[in-house]
Amino acid sequence: MVKVAPSILSGNFARMGEETVRMERAGADMIHCDVMDGIFVPNITFGPKMIADIRKFTETPLDVHLMIDRPERYLDLFVKAGADRLCFHIEATAEAEKNLAYIKSAGIKAGIAVCPDTPVENALPLLDRCDFVIVMGVRPGFSGQKYIPETSSRLRAFRSAVSERGLMTEIEMDGGANESNVDEIAGAGADVIVSGSCAFSSPTPEKVLAIFKSAGNRRNRQE
Repeated sequence: MVKVAPSILSGNFARMGEETVRMERAGADMIHCDVMDGIFVPNITFGPKMIADIRKFTETPLDVHLMIDRPERYLDLFVKAGADRLCFHIEATAEAEKNLAYIKSAGIKAGIAVCPDTPVENALPLLDRCDFVIVMGVRPGFSGQKYIPETSSRLRAFRSAVSERGLMTEIEMDGGANESNVDEIAGAGADVIVSGSCAFSSPTPEKVLAIFKSAGNRRNRQE
């Protein structure tokens, strides 16, 4: 079954704890936390303190996505803040293998993220060290962007690589998912789908999340 991870970036920053609980009650499998530094991406969001504060409101896994330059400088802070899943962009570091090993040594799930313009082949050597890989469906930096159609073929390429190697690596898609394209995204191989403005702007987020999860059910029946 496909898991759904609402992105708190689309929530009300004045009520982040309550927004987290709202998504948890709507059926979120995890809460996606986009950390941006204004250097690796042209936006600034929040840091480890926000993660720690959100942690107090929920036991739902926190899926922390670091869109920051040289993430190795801050891994320990996010581990201590309460991340359950922690990933970084391979484009932002020269120490990917070391970072993955460190995150795993902390007892949480480790992952990598890949920008739309980065060849899939650049990430494949790291797959067997990852618990999950985030395939970006938009160019990182801002919520509310449209899904890049070529992402579907990239998802299929990662799904094929994971299956061929017999790995348990989860494939997560982040960016541009909505009710009209979620079947395509799930069908291309996503195990986890991030939902941002689509979920948070809805008066009935539980219905949005249910649509996302049912896409996974349809994929399972087709398989």
